[in-house]
Amino acid sequence: MFNSQSTLNARSIIRSIGNFLFSRANRELLIFLFFFAIAGVFWLLTSLNETYEQEVKVVVRYVNVPKEMVLTSPETDTLRLSISDKGINIVGLVYGQQLLTMDVDFSRHTQSDGTGTVSNNDLLKLINRHLPTSAKLLGVKPEKLSFYYNNGEHKQVPVRIKGTVRPEKIYFISDTIQKPDSITIYALRSKLDSIDVVYTETLNYTDFGDTLRLTAPLQRISGVKLVPDHVQYTFVTDILTEESIDDVPIVGINMPEGKRLRTFPAKTTVRFVTGMKNYQHLSAKDFLIIADYDEFANSDAPKCNIYVKKYPKDISRIKLDLQQVDYLIEERPVQ
Repeated sequence: MFNSQSTLNARSIIRSIGNFLFSRANRELLIFLFFFAIAGVFWLLTSLNETYEQEVKVVVRYVNVPKEMVLTSPETDTLRLSISDKGINIVGLVYGQQLLTMDVDFSRHTQSDGTGTVSNNDLLKLINRHLPTSAKLLGVKPEKLSFYYNNGEHKQVPVRIKGTVRPEKIYFISDTIQKPDSITIYALRSKLDSIDVVYTETLNYTDFGDTLRLTAPLQRISGVKLVPDHVQYTFVTDILTEESIDDVPIVGINMPEGKRLRTFPAKTTVRFVTGMKNYQHLSAKDFLIIADYDEFANSDAPKCNIYVKKYPKDISRIKLDLQQVDYLIEERPVQ
């Protein structure tokens, strides 16, 4: 019973769809769409038979490079070809596979000075071998190709940041981690000797709060291969805070043998700005406060100046609660 009822429902639905599609109004619509599609096909065929101009990008690869040689310029170049041909052939060039890449024989185009050139004539011959016979080459950019190579000479150079990396005002960069810290460059000896450092592309990162991690590409140098051609940076941020360390001893320096400096008070407070994370690891032992005997040895003043001689990195705006202290020179027996 269930199957018979389902069959009747299905037939009823099919009959309703048929009645809808083949009603007078819809039949006229279907006829219109049919002839519209036919017209579209004819228009497309006519259009594809017309002649068009199109720019096509072609990747050129340098092949047959000897193992002992290193290409110090990019291993591929890109040509921009201006081509005239029928539309259907243009579609094949743009979306097909026959002209995506072309190979240039390294050994046929090198000079002994570490450079290579593919002349305009050689380039045109190579391109025409790949073009359909119906296609006409109107222009090529660049008109010739140049590349560089060496026999493996290289050296290590450091990487430096170019640009701006600055967190929000309440933050500062407490640590910068760079991986790797140096890279290998390959080039002719004259070029190697002239390069002491490699820079990143211009960075522009501002107003960030959390630790920033990024990949920085390196600036390209003509005739130089960079390995790797990018570095990873981690900029660790911390919140700036004004803090102090109490009871930092005052130490006399340049004291003659048999003399000892006593100051009143013997200890002082150092105030500074640093990050909250950094402050947790600081103590009085990280600072050296001095009074220089050579400065006050011949002075009758009752006070001497004190200075911050040593302090940890990543702190700033250092100042002492006291700039001068009373002092006393004690004589001690020479041992």
